[in-house]
Amino acid sequence: MTRLFAGTPFDIPPTCDLCGKLESECVCTDEEKADAESARQRAADAIEPAKQTAHIRVEKRKGGRKATVIDGLTAKANDLPGLLTTLQAACGAGGTVKPKEDQIELQGDHTESVRNVLSKIGYRMK
Repeated sequence: MTRLFAGTPFDIPPTCDLCGKLESECVCTDEEKADAESARQRAADAIEPAKQTAHIRVEKRKGGRKATVIDGLTAKANDLPGLLTTLQAACGAGGTVKPKEDQIELQGDHTESVRNVLSKIGYRMK
C-alpha cells in the first residue's frame, strides 16, 4: 500500500492522462506522452491575438533590397512558423523566422499586405 488512501473507498488508482487507462494497463510510449505534454504547454502559453501588438517596419538591406520585419510577437505565445506561412502566401514572398529575436522577416516591402492579414487574424499593430 503505497498510496495515501489505498484500501479505502477514497482510493483512486492513477490513470494515464493521454489514453485514460490505468497506469498498469497503459500502452502509451514515452515519446507520445512527451508530445502530448509539449502540446498542452504550448496551449497554456498561447496568448490570444487581440492582447498582442505587432510592430511592423521596413528595413533597407545591402544592395538596396528591402525587408519587412514583424516583431513584438513572442515565439512562446505564438506559432511563428505558421504565421510566417500565412504571411508568405498572402504576400507572395519568401521569408524567415528568427526565433532568438522573436522576429518574422519577409523579403520586400509588404507593409500593407502584412497589416491586412494581421488585422484579419486579430492582432493590434504599430
